[in-house]
Amino acid sequence: MSDTRSALRRSVGRYGVWSTGLRSEDPAGRARRAEAAAELERLGFGALWLGGNSAARHAAPLIEATSRIVVGTSIQSVWEHTAAEAAAGFAELEVAHPGRFVLGLGVSHGPRVAGYRRPYAAMTGYLDHLDRAGLRAHRRVLAALGPRMLELARDRAGGAIPYLVTPEHTARARETLGEGPLLAPEFKVILDADPASARATARACLARYLELPNYTRNFLRLGFTEEDVAGGGSDRLVDALFAWGDEDTIRRRITAFHEAGADHVALQVVQPAPDALPRPAWHTLAALLA
Repeated sequence: MSDTRSALRRSVGRYGVWSTGLRSEDPAGRARRAEAAAELERLGFGALWLGGNSAARHAAPLIEATSRIVVGTSIQSVWEHTAAEAAAGFAELEVAHPGRFVLGLGVSHGPRVAGYRRPYAAMTGYLDHLDRAGLRAHRRVLAALGPRMLELARDRAGGAIPYLVTPEHTARARETLGEGPLLAPEFKVILDADPASARATARACLARYLELPNYTRNFLRLGFTEEDVAGGGSDRLVDALFAWGDEDTIRRRITAFHEAGADHVALQVVQPAPDALPRPAWHTLAALLA
């Protein structure tokens, strides 16, 4: 599978954009989302990662509006979509647009899923169904945080798309994955050089994640403390999970993921007033990375 995994790494490039706004199903915004996807392609990003519980139907309009950029789910919940549905959606897009869609899968979080139990077993069973449906392993990636799920991403997928992580996590993930699989962490960027306002923006975004044990356990594995994850998150935690500051600082923070072993970094713009399609910020980010 090494050659096919190499093809996946080449197709997504070094940088992508992670967005919930591009996932929207609001028909009134379809044209704006298509224009934004085409603009991101022109800006040189290699992939669009659709936040939330996304599926092939959310990727299709963006793929149709572009000619090259890869679109992936980040993530499709194994609890919300059956493996048969996932395989059928993938197959339909693959016929129409070969090589343009990557199926990102995850087990979500206990507080958000009724009947949540044995997530590792749920994922392995899901992958078994995808295998039987003929969906090749290198065209799916896993939202893996802990060691067991990273090993599963190594053995039965094209790689891993960890969310809300640090370069230290990336280094550990690369050690587990080895050199072949794609490693594409998500990383949040705040285009603000003021420490007080940047951290306030970060904490407003971080609050909901601190209620989810999958993330807090991962922070503790990385050496953060219970005090770091309490009270909205310590400055130490916030500064590790978000890039803010001047352009040189933000560029250096992003580069740290590549230096730690990432093939690709999925960049999520976080702003004080959430914007579904922060196109000016995407332009700034593209210029910063050029």
